[in-house]
Amino acid sequence: MTPVVAALLAAVLLWWFSTGAILVAVRLAERGGKRAGLRATIIGLPLLLGGGWAFLNTLNDTSLIGTYTAFLGILALWGWVELSFLTGTVTGPHEEPCPPNRPGWERFLRAWATIAYHEIALTLLFAFVVLSSMGADNMVGTYTYLILYFARISAKLNLFLGVSQVNTEFLPRHLDHLGSHFKYARMNWLFPISVTILTFALACWAERLIAADTSAGQTGFALLAGLTALALLEHWLLILPLPDAKLWRWMLPAPKTNQGEER
Repeated sequence: MTPVVAALLAAVLLWWFSTGAILVAVRLAERGGKRAGLRATIIGLPLLLGGGWAFLNTLNDTSLIGTYTAFLGILALWGWVELSFLTGTVTGPHEEPCPPNRPGWERFLRAWATIAYHEIALTLLFAFVVLSSMGADNMVGTYTYLILYFARISAKLNLFLGVSQVNTEFLPRHLDHLGSHFKYARMNWLFPISVTILTFALACWAERLIAADTSAGQTGFALLAGLTALALLEHWLLILPLPDAKLWRWMLPAPKTNQGEER
């Protein structure tokens, strides 16, 4: 198996497994009651600390191991923030559904208030990653975070502006109100811009991959290309009627049927 094929396969498997692991943890926390989400977030702190350590300690390591470690470190950082959000620990000050037929500016303010703390956390990590890596030799971790950060913002804005495929299947009960801030529409003005930018980024990574003259360089750009391709695919799934939820549904424990929760 060539370094490029191995890296592309690793990007896909890590994306699938990390997403599934977070969904499983969130489902188990939901079954455990209101405090279980906070416990799951605290238990997951090694992801945050270990991911930060891995990222910082590979900034000048351009070896093959350093490339993979930087990529995994950022996935761990990102995964912890997503876990804290989906468990309801780090969300926003507003937890009520959006009333129907509100003007766009009010919808936006209400939507922002539901996820404000989460977005602030992601932005603080963005600043940490960028500032820490200035002048570094190994930029794989930094580019990985940039892809995740801007692709996530783009996906959220597209959901707010309107797409035809809105999947709220995996939202836990305590985040049911998020669905009221999404909008159903065949298309919105941002979607073509989003997919064009992601396609251009994918082409840039592919060009650099072809030009790379070391195994570590090829691996790094292959990881970034694979992650960008997955972000592009997730955007297309916002308008294409494909059963993407089946990728993870089979591995999740059944939702809790007893509505009584731990106080």
